[in-house]
Amino acid sequence: MESESDSRFDPNTALQLLLDIAHEHSLEQLLHKIVSHAVQRPYMSCVQVWLVEPGDRCAHCPRRPDCPDQTRCLHLVAGKGVSLSAATSPSPRFDDLTARNPLGVGLLGEVAVQRTQVIVRDVTQYPGDLGFDWLKSEQIRACGATAITYQGEPLGVIAAFSRDLLPEEGRPWGQVFADHIGAAIANARAFEEIRRLKVQLEQQNEYLREEVIEARAFGDLVGHSAALRQIVSQIDLVAPTEASVLILGETGTGKELVAREIHRRSRRQDGPLVRVNCASIPKELFESEFFGHVRGSFTGAIKDRAGRFETAEGGTLFLDEIGEVPLDMQGKLLRVLQEKRYERVGDDRTRQANVRIIAATNRDLKKATAASRFREDLYYRLHVFPIQVVPLRERRDDIPLLANHFVELSAKELRCPKPRLTRAAVVQLQSYDWPGNVRELRNVIERAVILARGGGLQFDLPGLPTATPTKAAKAPAPSQPGAKFLTEVEMLQRERENLLAVLEEANWKIKGPDGAAELLGIKPTTLLSRMKKMGLTRQRG
Repeated sequence: MESESDSRFDPNTALQLLLDIAHEHSLEQLLHKIVSHAVQRPYMSCVQVWLVEPGDRCAHCPRRPDCPDQTRCLHLVAGKGVSLSAATSPSPRFDDLTARNPLGVGLLGEVAVQRTQVIVRDVTQYPGDLGFDWLKSEQIRACGATAITYQGEPLGVIAAFSRDLLPEEGRPWGQVFADHIGAAIANARAFEEIRRLKVQLEQQNEYLREEVIEARAFGDLVGHSAALRQIVSQIDLVAPTEASVLILGETGTGKELVAREIHRRSRRQDGPLVRVNCASIPKELFESEFFGHVRGSFTGAIKDRAGRFETAEGGTLFLDEIGEVPLDMQGKLLRVLQEKRYERVGDDRTRQANVRIIAATNRDLKKATAASRFREDLYYRLHVFPIQVVPLRERRDDIPLLANHFVELSAKELRCPKPRLTRAAVVQLQSYDWPGNVRELRNVIERAVILARGGGLQFDLPGLPTATPTKAAKAPAPSQPGAKFLTEVEMLQRERENLLAVLEEANWKIKGPDGAAELLGIKPTTLLSRMKKMGLTRQRG
C-alpha cells in the first residue's frame, strides 16, 4: 500500500518536466517525455496525448457514424501505462496510434472543442460517454482531461487515468501542464518544419544541379519554324491550367525544355520544378524515390527521406521516360494522381500531394497498353493534353538559329575563343538527318568549338563531306535539248562560273573570314590551285 507522500502531487517534479520539454525540438521525443514522466507517478495508471489532425482513417474508423466533422479529429499520438489484464486476456493498447476520437464526442472530444478541463472523480458516475471500453477491466476509478491550446487554438487533449483518486492539488497543475505542452508542441513543430524545408531545399538544389547538367544538351526553345510555333502555341494553351501533360517525341528532341516552359508559364512558376528520370531508378527503389521513406523501413533506410512528390510540393513534377515505370508502381502512381494522397514507405501518415504532373516518353504508350506493358487507365490519366515534339530533321529551318545559339553557349562555357560559323558549315548541318536530334547537334558543335581554336568551324558528320558549298548551284542546263547530263566541257564551264561568282561575292578575298575559300567550304590552297588551273585572275580597272 502506497504512503501518503507517494500519492501526493510533487511540484518540483512537475517543474523539472516543464523545463525539460521546453527545450525539446523533436515532436516525437517531446510526446515520449510527457507520457513517460507523467506515468511514473504512483497514482497514475495511464497517460495519453491526443492531437487534432486531419481525418485519415474515416473509411475504416468504427466511430465514423458519430463523427460530425470528417475533415479532422483527435489522433492518439502518445500513450503509456501498465495493464492489469491477465496474460490470457487481450490487453488494451494504451499507445495504439491508430485510435481516433471525433471532435465534440465523448469526454475527449468535448474537452477539445470547449477548450476546458474535466476531472471525473468516479468514472461509474459519469453521465456521458467517456469513450474507452477498457476502463472497467483495468479498474480505472478516476480520470481527467485537459485541453492543449496554443494562442487560443485547440491543439489536442492530455488525458490521465488512475486506479486511485487523483490528487486535488494536481488539478491546477494540469492546466499549467497543458498550456506549456501547447507551446512546446508549437515550438517542436516549427523546428521540424524548418528541418523539413532545409532538407527539401537541399534536395531541390541537388535536383537542380542534375537538371542543369541535363539541360546543357538542349539549350532553350530556339527557332522560328512552323513546327516550333505550333509547340509554343500548345504550351500557351495548357500552361495556365492544372491539366496533366504528356510530352511525346524522340530522344534528344528537347522534351524537358517543353516541360520547363509549361512550368515557367503556369501559376506554379514560383514553386519547384522537380525532374525524375524514371529510366535511371532501380525497380525496387521506385516507391521510395517517388514517395520517400521513414528510417528503418527497409535495409539501408538509415534516416527519413522525402520523396520527389514531397520535394515538388506546390510546384511541378516532371516524370521523364514515364514508360519505364514498372507495372506494380503504375497503380500506386495512378492512385496519387486521382486522390492527391500518398504515404512514405513504412509510414502510416497520409500526406497531401499538391503537385502538377508533366510526363514525357519516347515510347509508343498506346502500343504498350495494348501489349499490357503500361496501364491503360494511367495512360488516359496522363494523356489529358499530349504535345508532340517533332525531330530536328523536320525543323531544319531552326538549325541555323540553334547552331548560333550553341556556338555562343559552348564558347562561353568551355572558355574557348568564339569560332566562325560559316554558311557552308550551316548547309552541312542542314544536310544531316540528326538521329540524336538537338542533343546530338549540341554535342557536335561543342566538339567543333574545341577543335576550331577560334577559326572556322568544321564538322565531321557521318555520310557527309567535311565541307559543303554555301549555295548548291542549280543543275546546269544541258547543251543539247532533251539531254539529261552535262559534258566535261560544260561541267568545267559551270565550275568556272561558280568560282567567279564566289570571288566577286568575296571581293576577291581568298582566305580569312568571309573569304571565297570559307564561302565555298574548301581550303584556300585548294581554291588557289583551281583558280590557277582555270586561269582566273582579278582584272584591275
